Amino acid sequence: MDQAELAAKFRNKDIKAFERIYSDYSDSLFGVIFGIVRDREIAEEVLQDVFFKAWDKAETYSAEKGRLFTWLLNISRNSAIDKTRSKGFKNKNKNSDSSFYVDILETRDKTEIDIDVNYIRSMLGRLKERCVKLIELLYFKGFTQKEVSEELDIPLGTVKTNNRNCISELRKLIQT
Repeated sequence: MDQAELAAKFRNKDIKAFERIYSDYSDSLFGVIFGIVRDREIAEEVLQDVFFKAWDKAETYSAEKGRLFTWLLNISRNSAIDKTRSKGFKNKNKNSDSSFYVDILETRDKTEIDIDVNYIRSMLGRLKERCVKLIELLYFKGFTQKEVSEELDIPLGTVKTNNRNCISELRKLIQT
């Protein structure tokens, strides 16, 4: 079953398609989530929530807007960030130092990294250095645009413009 057929069956709530998607992508999504929340139990909980959300909203996936993996990756990243911003999570991690939140790309759990993630990372290497840094902070390390602005000491508006332009460049590379 190719990716387009798999995505179409998933949109139509085919349980076999869901099982295949879970099998293909759960390890990579777990890695991204774990990189943000840095707690195995919480990462497992968020991953489960991600697949519930994806199943519940399967009909909203559009192949014209991007690959299924990218759609799931966005749900995962956003869910993990939402979890870190929750009151319970903040209270649990009040005494964690900044290393808890950064260096996600260098510190991975023992999960397999999906080929799609490797492909996207290889495409990052073809972008300008400012784009690589921005995308790593925003999408792999879970920084907000405001936090990136502070980290890189550039105006928030510049971060937003650069983000839009860099993602556009990355999309062009991926689609070729």
